[in-house]
Amino acid sequence: MLFNSYEYLLLFLPTTAAIFFLLNRFVSTTVAKLWLVAASLAFYSWWGLAYLPLIIISILVNYGVGTALGSSYLAPFSRKAVLAAGLAFNIVLLGYFKYANFVVDNTNSLAGTSFHLDRIVLPLAISFFTFQKIAYLIDSYHRKTVGYNFLSYALFVTFFPQLIAGPIVHHREIVPQFSDPKAALLHVGNIATGLCILSIGLFKKVMIADTFAGYVSTGFDTEGALQCVDAWAASLSYSFQLYFDFSGYTDMAIGSALIFNIRLPINFNSPYQATDIQDFWRRWHITLSRFLRDYVYIPLGGNRSGELSTYLNLFLTFLVGGLWHGASWMFVIWGGMHGVAIVCHRVWSRYGGQMPAALAWFVTFSFVNLTWIFFRAKDLNSAKRVLASMINVLDGSLLKMFDIQQRHATLLIGLGFVIVLFAKTTVEFCTEARNLERTSVVSGAALAISLIAMSFVTAGVSEFLYFNF
Repeated sequence: MLFNSYEYLLLFLPTTAAIFFLLNRFVSTTVAKLWLVAASLAFYSWWGLAYLPLIIISILVNYGVGTALGSSYLAPFSRKAVLAAGLAFNIVLLGYFKYANFVVDNTNSLAGTSFHLDRIVLPLAISFFTFQKIAYLIDSYHRKTVGYNFLSYALFVTFFPQLIAGPIVHHREIVPQFSDPKAALLHVGNIATGLCILSIGLFKKVMIADTFAGYVSTGFDTEGALQCVDAWAASLSYSFQLYFDFSGYTDMAIGSALIFNIRLPINFNSPYQATDIQDFWRRWHITLSRFLRDYVYIPLGGNRSGELSTYLNLFLTFLVGGLWHGASWMFVIWGGMHGVAIVCHRVWSRYGGQMPAALAWFVTFSFVNLTWIFFRAKDLNSAKRVLASMINVLDGSLLKMFDIQQRHATLLIGLGFVIVLFAKTTVEFCTEARNLERTSVVSGAALAISLIAMSFVTAGVSEFLYFNF
């Protein structure tokens, strides 16, 4: 079910939390954890039961492999073989469901063959929980997961707030929380803060991201030439739609988890305030950046083998990050562009390059906005169409900025800039606000407005963008 649905907000979340704390209070923490695992699997199965066996089998296999790796009875060679088998299991599983059609289609295009493979439906969240399990196996190999029991591991993987689209949590920051006796106690402060974060995240999704969506579709999903002002409106609108949509989802995940006394990692830290591309990736989808650094960049060699090798490793890491988002050459292009940008920034910094902060921000945001075009466009021709229209400033369409409809888009984009450049992050606002009354009023108003809007704007149907990845 969707976070931005009445079923989740008014039924699933409060019922799951109430039963969880009642079981902790009157039965046992073990039964309460079992309930949370069952509720999380029910949450995952809401879209369909077809892939429920897949996630269950994956949990069983990975826990078994991780336990074997943590054992002291395996010889060094055997441990490496077990790790390789476990990694292969996860990579092959992800590769089949996410990339098999992509490989077959490209093979047919290049070789002129006619191989056929029925369209494979991507299991929900497979990209996210696969990365979690890969990290778990590698850390098990290094004996960093000793002492984990099966129930805690299953809850770590399935915990519903982060199951579908992250944050990509690491076992060492989540599993110990499940074993903390304080997590079993009803904590009014955590519930209040969690509801605040959840409410503002819902508002960001329903009232801001979904409003930008219309201008995005006008630019990217329609055929024919675009006028310059429409292309810019589509491009900037997508930059804001993606940010408010995904950061809104993350806020709702963090807020939901906090109700259960579980603190998920921060995933966004005002990324559009970044003044260089490296700073951007320290702020955007932070948990993905962390995984790519620890489990791709460093294993490739990191910066240990000289300057040129470091640049190559950075570029390859971003190619992996691009391809992780989807089986499309557009994601590969997007990842490659960011890889080149990171390398250029490293060279620029190494040789003392500097620019004024305002110019640095402008260059960074402009690059990020440009690359989102490739991320959003369905193919290269579509991306070229939008880019060509953006640079065609002499088509006379700038006068449309004063039309009523375009004026609305301009004001909305202006509001988007104000929020991303000057507002606190949701977590900062809800946890650092000195005035509890003000926080409660703002979050209560955000929740009420969003619940009302869900009935009239999207009729309660509006998926988060990252469900596609």
